[in-house]
Amino acid sequence: MARYEYADVPAEVLARLRPLCLGLPEAYEEQAWVGTRWRIRKRTFAHVLAIDSGYPPAYARAVPVDGPVTVMTFRSRGPELAVLANAGPPFYKPDWAPDVVGMVLDAGTDWTEVAELLTESYCVLAPKKLVALVDRGSAGADAELGE
Repeated sequence: MARYEYADVPAEVLARLRPLCLGLPEAYEEQAWVGTRWRIRKRTFAHVLAIDSGYPPAYARAVPVDGPVTVMTFRSRGPELAVLANAGPPFYKPDWAPDVVGMVLDAGTDWTEVAELLTESYCVLAPKKLVALVDRGSAGADAELGE
């Protein structure tokens, strides 16, 4: 059986996401089965990967594009989850978990919005004592500094 070589996430996308994710208390980065993910404890709050030629299939079906395109999945809840799940491009709603939302990352990406979404995703999964350390008001400002 042939093993598929997944496309790489562009270095500039990782360079934008890394400080946003690693700036959150006790967050860490690791290589995922495909792409890169950021976790709090053992829970993934952000995952970025590239879709190309229909691979990985679950993501290509969710987006629905053959690629090449870079996508990020994150967690959401409450009214924001409903809004994002029904917003349409660049957002999409994968079917593998009720609180997971996806977003296509491209030249038109609003990185201030990404910072806010990642911060909220972290807060959905992190222990309350770590959530209390998060300054939700500065996430957007920090993203703009990276531009």
